[in-house]
Amino acid sequence: MKKKAFIILGIIVGVLLFDQLSKIWVKTHMVLGESIPVFGNWFLISFIENEGMAFGMSFGGEFGKMLLSIVRVVLVTLIAIYLYRLLKVQTPTPTPMGVMVGIALIMAGAVGNIIDSLFYGLIFNNPLGEPATMFPPEGGYAGFLHGHVVDMLYFPIIDTTWPSWVPFVGNKSLVFFRPVFNIADSAISVGVIYLLLFQRKFFIHHQKKEDKA
Repeated sequence: MKKKAFIILGIIVGVLLFDQLSKIWVKTHMVLGESIPVFGNWFLISFIENEGMAFGMSFGGEFGKMLLSIVRVVLVTLIAIYLYRLLKVQTPTPTPMGVMVGIALIMAGAVGNIIDSLFYGLIFNNPLGEPATMFPPEGGYAGFLHGHVVDMLYFPIIDTTWPSWVPFVGNKSLVFFRPVFNIADSAISVGVIYLLLFQRKFFIHHQKKEDKA
């Protein structure tokens, strides 16, 4: 169990470090709305902020933002408890490592974005036309639970216009992949897809055992 626990902890800490270091760098070195090409026009570092949902989406103003932050804290707590229980299972069959890796990725990603929501408003300012300052003397741009989540990964692999003959969208912009996201969003997506593709049998079997009990 100790070896598995160290691996899972390493995954969570690694994702959080990578996520937070990338966000802090972007906040303190780029202007909101700025883009830096990395691989031509196919991959850009594009600095945007959102109110806390994945892939640049927002939710319900200030009250919605606070509610979303609280709900996410509760959900992450439940995920952590579930992951801890899975780690403790040794008999009759230990929980597959793949299941715990997938859940650890989801948890790490959720925690990464929660850190932004809880603390970024307190520790950063949001000056117009220049990078943010960490721990500014005048204080942050928002209160606890009201920070904005930093997104920066943008992959407009296809950036063109719809053909004129296509109904409703002819001659309009066509961008794929349009959402701007961060490392935390990536960890959540990879964890969910991995569990759905490769670990679904575990959850089906686990549910059958609970139904029989």
